[in-house]
Amino acid sequence: MHRFPLPRNRGVRLHRSSSSRFSSVALTLTAYLRIGIAQRIGCRPDSASLHSPIVERRCARRDCRPMQYVTVRVPASTSNLGPGFDCLGVALRMYNDVVVTRGAKSPPQAVAGEAADMFFRHTQRAPFLFSASITGNIPRTRGLGSSVTVRLGILHALNAFTGNRVGRLSIFQLCAELEGHPDNAAPATFGGFTVVRSSATVSVGRSRLATASPFGGKRDACLTLQRFAVSERLYFVLLIPDLEINTSRARQILPSQIRRLAAVKNCANACAITAAFASDNYSDLRGAFADHLHQPYRKKLIPFLPRVIAAAEKAGALGAFLSGSGSTITAVTLRSPTKIAAAMKRAAGSTSAHAVITHADNRGARIIRSPITDY
Repeated sequence: MHRFPLPRNRGVRLHRSSSSRFSSVALTLTAYLRIGIAQRIGCRPDSASLHSPIVERRCARRDCRPMQYVTVRVPASTSNLGPGFDCLGVALRMYNDVVVTRGAKSPPQAVAGEAADMFFRHTQRAPFLFSASITGNIPRTRGLGSSVTVRLGILHALNAFTGNRVGRLSIFQLCAELEGHPDNAAPATFGGFTVVRSSATVSVGRSRLATASPFGGKRDACLTLQRFAVSERLYFVLLIPDLEINTSRARQILPSQIRRLAAVKNCANACAITAAFASDNYSDLRGAFADHLHQPYRKKLIPFLPRVIAAAEKAGALGAFLSGSGSTITAVTLRSPTKIAAAMKRAAGSTSAHAVITHADNRGARIIRSPITDY
């Protein structure tokens, strides 16, 4: 019997050209798979997939054009909530859509131009021409954060144009610096109920916490941000008068000092509001919106403010307050929002105004349409 030697185990080796083609196909499939999954779940594909050499080469063959426009949806915000001056805010389900088009020749408006200048300085990117258009249902100069919607829209759009290299927290900080105060910028950026304070130290609690360097502050200080989702059970009833209030004017009438007792009451009420939102015990909000820091002085600009607040509370609201610097007055309630809206309108008397009933927005600013999301 003849014994034939068995062949030794040898690894299978691909020819170099075959191996290269196999790797190319695998990388291409991986990149497109990531893009497809991101589209399916409603997210933007990651930059590594979009800008991989293989995808870029294939796009070049198809004459793919660079992203030319971005639409950013930004919610309105009601701030201060009475005693939480420049600290507390809630995002609302009223929106402005900011459409930014790259390469346009018409210069943007002043607010948009200031946001762009700050973005390019912060990122050290070369400026480029763009135009911006704003549509939506957030009225201007009514204390609902309309200027924040424009600034955030510009910042998010320019960030998308330049590869999303700036994080959401940094965008919030840039917007707060442009505004001069963070109480509208925080909820409009992150959604929900937000508390912002300036501090040199950071403590971590059970809530979502973030920090950023504050505007006009020391380098070792930071803005501490806490954010809480707001339940659908809570209604926000807005009385929006046909009365424009200039924010700078509304700040100029405030005193430089207040009494210690007034400060103590404001601190207690602001703490109570924060605890109620953090624990979802919204019934604890009743009586906590009273303010002694700014509303007593701003009623000179809005004479019907006290009686509208009283009417809202009498109709069943947990409380009511001046939204930002006004002229909008916001009531918060768990029941009977229509009845409260009617009572607030009657209390405004001959002042022309309309009421809006809405809920909190828990998402914050977001890109809703661009060639990237439509890939």
